[in-house]
Amino acid sequence: MAVVDIISTSFIQAESDVYGDPSSPKIIHVTPWDLTYIAFETNRKGLLFNNPINIEPQIQHLKQSLSSTLAFFPPLAGRLVILQHDEDNTVSSHILCNNEGALFVHAVVSDQICVSDILQSNYVPPFLHSFFPLTGVKNYDGTSQPLLAVQITELVDGIFIGISMNHVVADGKSLWHFINSWAEISRGCEVVSKLPSLERWFLHPNRCPIRFPFNEEDQMENSEDCTYYQRIFHFTKEKIAEIKSKANAEAGTNKISSLQALLTHLWRTVIHNQQLDPEKECIYVFMIDVRGRIVPPLPDNYFGNALAFGIIGMKGGELLLEGGLGKGALEMHKMITSYSDEKLKILYESWVRPPNMYSSGRLSNMLATSSSPRFNVYGNDFGWGKPLAVRTDNSMNGITTLFAGAEEGSIDLTVCLPYEVLEAMGNDPHFMDPFSI
Repeated sequence: MAVVDIISTSFIQAESDVYGDPSSPKIIHVTPWDLTYIAFETNRKGLLFNNPINIEPQIQHLKQSLSSTLAFFPPLAGRLVILQHDEDNTVSSHILCNNEGALFVHAVVSDQICVSDILQSNYVPPFLHSFFPLTGVKNYDGTSQPLLAVQITELVDGIFIGISMNHVVADGKSLWHFINSWAEISRGCEVVSKLPSLERWFLHPNRCPIRFPFNEEDQMENSEDCTYYQRIFHFTKEKIAEIKSKANAEAGTNKISSLQALLTHLWRTVIHNQQLDPEKECIYVFMIDVRGRIVPPLPDNYFGNALAFGIIGMKGGELLLEGGLGKGALEMHKMITSYSDEKLKILYESWVRPPNMYSSGRLSNMLATSSSPRFNVYGNDFGWGKPLAVRTDNSMNGITTLFAGAEEGSIDLTVCLPYEVLEAMGNDPHFMDPFSI
């Protein structure tokens, strides 16, 4: 694994607080959607760029533009607070917007790592792990660790911007909202084009803050087996359209979306190459954005977590049979569309009886999907050009991270599984070119 040399570390504070008096920090109580992720690691995403001209001035410019951007996103410069309630052995939590600052790390690779070493590899190189700050930090560590950390790593011919964000504070849509805004400010905009809505949504505001049982020691697990790798599979717009067409034809419908068809195609391939028992139930977990599903709908710029866990289960044999693509995709479609306002509010209410504290270990025998190809990743020009690639630092077995591809309409799937399974998938002609045989 390549080692990076740390040039400097600093904490970047918001240059001004547009949301109130800095001497009286704003408190943001967290919701059940936020608390769901308290035992997970931070959300880590990164962008690869060609080397900008005059790197040292650019580093200083990034620090200044980050400070300006944090003024619009005060939770990211704050800290998490977890309060113990001894009378009922519970805790409650909130975000304190105290402007302690976000961590900024400037690093340089000690080995001769080039842009091509990342861009031309089918796998996420192991050395990329060192390009992200706060690796191994759990979200509940946000009481002492920053809620946002940025690492700028200089390569021989490029730079990598690695970002770690506490998942209790924000989901993937909000993370990219922040990155998009930072890029705007870095390009010279005085204000962000889409201000974040910082007010959290509570079903019963009078129950705020929410109390829940939690013990950090109970959440500690053994580290993930290092035999899990991340491989990137690229699907063009044309190939995705073919998969969607076949799925709808097999199901006798036109309701199945491109993404539902593609993910079912992935699901079947993983089952086939893992050689699972055909009678074994296989589970797929989705993160469903609920902003537009609650009545009245949450604003599109809602900054926080607004995700529900959608779960579908089918026997492996059902999915692998002829017509299984359409059958699986239709079940996926039905599950996703079932998340109505009524269902979401029932799930939200039931979270506190008792709280459902997810942990990474529960996903070890499942396939799960995070992120979205709808997020604007390739529009993040900080002043020296658009990114060449986007990467994630997620070694959780069974997780697939979705990104838009560099070409319009394409999608990249970053799949984390044992190496032998990923190799088998890469050599599976039915997966990489499903209609060539």
